[in-house]
Amino acid sequence: MNTPHRQSWIDIRDRIHGRILDTTYRPHDKLPRDEDLAEEFGCARTTIHRAMRSLAESGIVERRRKGGTTVRADRGTRATLDIPVTRLEVEGRGDTYSYRLLSRKRTKSTASITNTFGLSRPQETLRVTALHLSNARPYTFEDRWISLKTVPEITEVDLAQESANEWLVCNRPYDRCDVEIFANACSAADAARLKLAVGTAVLVIERTTWIGGAPITHVRAVSVPSYRLSASTIAK
Repeated sequence: MNTPHRQSWIDIRDRIHGRILDTTYRPHDKLPRDEDLAEEFGCARTTIHRAMRSLAESGIVERRRKGGTTVRADRGTRATLDIPVTRLEVEGRGDTYSYRLLSRKRTKSTASITNTFGLSRPQETLRVTALHLSNARPYTFEDRWISLKTVPEITEVDLAQESANEWLVCNRPYDRCDVEIFANACSAADAARLKLAVGTAVLVIERTTWIGGAPITHVRAVSVPSYRLSASTIAK
């Protein structure tokens, strides 16, 4: 199901970075306060925080507690791999995006997910399965576990209208992300969801994020053979 475009932290990061590249903000300049940027861009302060943290991690700006954010003078180049918003990926290919929520269930984390989250005991989670489509054809199937202790507000989100992928990228900043990427032979269950032959080579991405040591989400995403994963080089 199509959803209206919402500015993600990636959109905000790129707009601020563009101002640095075109010298609207020069080396050593102090950037506007997060509150002022949030008002200007019409987004939440958490979105600004996540965008700024990405710029800081890339060495483009320097963040100081109570000292604000300044543009660094000693900038270089760095390759980055961001958590993608699947809708934007599909639309970026010139295709029509749609989305189908398959299931959502409040449940305790399994032993495997508990271990992945680094917890000593099971935790209340929301398990969400969904199918992302490109031109009405299956594109990516995701099986996601979301910590309700860290992200309790996810229970109020209409996940039939907005994917957990997009909502989390836009609303839940993280400070740690573990990613595994590998090719695999498509199982019978995944083949049925993606309308592929059993054994077809597919790309699998397993990703877990945390904030302050607390788990946010773990997702296993299986994509059709035409899927492409790309990284960008940021000129600082």
